[in-house]
Amino acid sequence: MLFKRPVDLFKSIFGADIEKKSISLTDPLALELFGAFPTVAGPSINAATALRVPAVYSAIALISGAIGSLPAKLFRAEAGGKRTANDHPAYRLVHNEANDWTSAGQLRAALTADALLHDHGYALAIRVGAGKPQEFIRLDPRTVTIKTNELSGEPVYVRRVGTREWIYDFRDVLHVSSPLSLAPIKAGREAIALATILERHASQLFAGGAKPSALFYNDNKKGGEGGNSGSKVIAAIKAAYRAATSSGSFTEPMVLDDGWKYEQIALTSADAQFAEMRVEQINEIARVFRVPPHLLFELSRATWSNAEEMFQSFLTLTLRSWLDEWEWAYARVLLTPEERKTHYVEFVIDDLMTANSATRAETYQKYRAMGAITANEVRAGLNREPLDGGDVLANPNITPGAPAANDNAGPGKEAA
Repeated sequence: MLFKRPVDLFKSIFGADIEKKSISLTDPLALELFGAFPTVAGPSINAATALRVPAVYSAIALISGAIGSLPAKLFRAEAGGKRTANDHPAYRLVHNEANDWTSAGQLRAALTADALLHDHGYALAIRVGAGKPQEFIRLDPRTVTIKTNELSGEPVYVRRVGTREWIYDFRDVLHVSSPLSLAPIKAGREAIALATILERHASQLFAGGAKPSALFYNDNKKGGEGGNSGSKVIAAIKAAYRAATSSGSFTEPMVLDDGWKYEQIALTSADAQFAEMRVEQINEIARVFRVPPHLLFELSRATWSNAEEMFQSFLTLTLRSWLDEWEWAYARVLLTPEERKTHYVEFVIDDLMTANSATRAETYQKYRAMGAITANEVRAGLNREPLDGGDVLANPNITPGAPAANDNAGPGKEAA
């Protein structure tokens, strides 16, 4: 759409009555008018331009995808342990579906990506009946502003779309934030801008725009015998060069006369440093997102021996804070203060704790041997159907018929 006047652009975003009201530059949609945040390197970085950097796209897809793929469940604390509270109305919203067209995992991935790009991610809880949440609807983070109730100190969410405005209580908004409430693309916009410039320069380099593929020169100041260095000779040399390299390499010999010489342009040490700078920018972006570089496919320092440990650090240093943020966000909206004394949301991270099938099998074996899990629980973890009699907490390594251990049996006493 082409706007003839600047006011037309304002009308398209804020509504037709823009000429009748003033607009604050702090409005969440005002950034749409003025672009993104400028950088010293030159390019302005916003959500759209940042995602064009492969390392940024990979980091956001990695974190949001991991949060969305991990199953979350509602548990009830009981004496001696916990039980899945799948009879609670909130269980469906946490574990199964956020609404009729969005799964619970898809909503988590979308809101996590919003927070990584726009500081915060929001979803509105739609309540029915006795006030129980029925579904979550994602809100555009660029339309929401967080304010504080001056009397109670509680957060209040103000949503503006055009000329319309809604105010939501903090109990009605599922809200997750980036660390320090600052999106990584803003905290690291200089690093992302430099990566953008390096990517652009690399494209120009290999497209032939940054450096010529060959150099023809003539040491004869007169241009050869008879001063034959005019446009016709240069055009003939170019035509001969294109014909000789038309298949991608020299297939025909080239003959240069009248003192003309040919020199192949090779990559210099500066070009090698340029390649190193591109790798370092991947590391810099990995630092901003707190992601191990090898998970962004920068494998120069990764080995088979340390990759598993680096994956464990991804869970501990990257995902753990996001999981805590999500668990509390769910509890704040879905559970009353009384319910929070006995119920809580928790993510199942077993799959992340075991990086390969051998480690996973060893872990199951140890849990099974100590009587911590049943055979059917192991089969459920392997996506297999349960077996009859598989719910008994018995150690399969103990010889059948042997007397059970009794801690109360002392010296000279028989086991009960």
